[in-house]
Amino acid sequence: MRPTLAVIHTPNLKYNFLAIRKKVKKIRVMAVVKADAYGHGMIKCVEALKSLGDKSPEYYGVALLEEAIELRKSKITDEPILSFAPFLLSEINNYKKYKIIPTVCTAKHINDLYKLNKRIKIHINIETGMGRLGINFMEAAELISRLTKNKNIIIDGIYTHFATSDVKNKKFAQLQLQRFNKVLSELKSKNIDYGLAHTANSGAILDMPETWLDMVRVGISLYGYYPSQETSESIKLKPVMSLISKVSTVHYINKGDSVSYGRKFIAKQKTKIATVPIGYADGFSRGLTNNASAIIKGKTYPQVGRVSMDRIMFDVGDDKIKVGDKVILLGSSKEKSITAWKWSTVLNTIPYEIICGISKRVPRVFR
Repeated sequence: MRPTLAVIHTPNLKYNFLAIRKKVKKIRVMAVVKADAYGHGMIKCVEALKSLGDKSPEYYGVALLEEAIELRKSKITDEPILSFAPFLLSEINNYKKYKIIPTVCTAKHINDLYKLNKRIKIHINIETGMGRLGINFMEAAELISRLTKNKNIIIDGIYTHFATSDVKNKKFAQLQLQRFNKVLSELKSKNIDYGLAHTANSGAILDMPETWLDMVRVGISLYGYYPSQETSESIKLKPVMSLISKVSTVHYINKGDSVSYGRKFIAKQKTKIATVPIGYADGFSRGLTNNASAIIKGKTYPQVGRVSMDRIMFDVGDDKIKVGDKVILLGSSKEKSITAWKWSTVLNTIPYEIICGISKRVPRVFR
């Protein structure tokens, strides 16, 4: 069996969730498990969260109807599942069959639901500045008021999504909150029950308690990462995924010899090269070439030579590294640690993309 594994530390997942739960106190918490739980394995992660009993999430959030159906078919949860994807009238039977809550985010959705003779719960997305999805906050109250005339439609919740809650300057996030609160006030003045109001993503959970309202939505922080390096670290988090492999071959090269495609690494002296069976097909980006490292036997070694589809190489000098030695690519060993932030810095991206990008051909092992 291929030795490259993504180890999912479920105790860390539960630790992070309980730390977030403790911070928001009695506010409901939605666990966002879209994109296969950010690459960690949705079904097993939800199983771990459900093991928390009365402290487990009140809601689960996914990006797609297909993800919601997969979660419901697993028979893991009877809790509400919200699909963030725009409502599809053509899928009404699946929403009902699997008890999935769709997101309503356009005037057309409102009109379609107004005519519907089937009972369904919905959440309404309000556009307050993200510029992506949602009913414009200026017209939301009027449109929602029309929808309430159809008694088959149950508004279970209303939400918006912050564009900048993960940056130091929260001015625009505060403007979005003001716009959203204006919609809530207008609905209250019309005696419209809008269910649960929720706005707070991971950045807002950390730094903007005024946004917590009735429920918070925790995504990246559930998996052990702060949403950016500009937020506070007001909750201690533990990364949930480690990426490990084993040394598969070891050989010497001489001064002037090169390693891998394009001869991007030329040895300055005789040295030992250890190869490891992982590559860009697994999510170890080609952009990490000559700019990554691994922990082997408690010591950090540089990756050398162009990253290939299935294999990478490390310069281990003259150290006693042998075939079968454990290689930590993401994770920690004693006082040494490599996190997705390190890869992110090299690749000019964010940990979200790193952990979501660990491909399906890397087996997930849950511990």
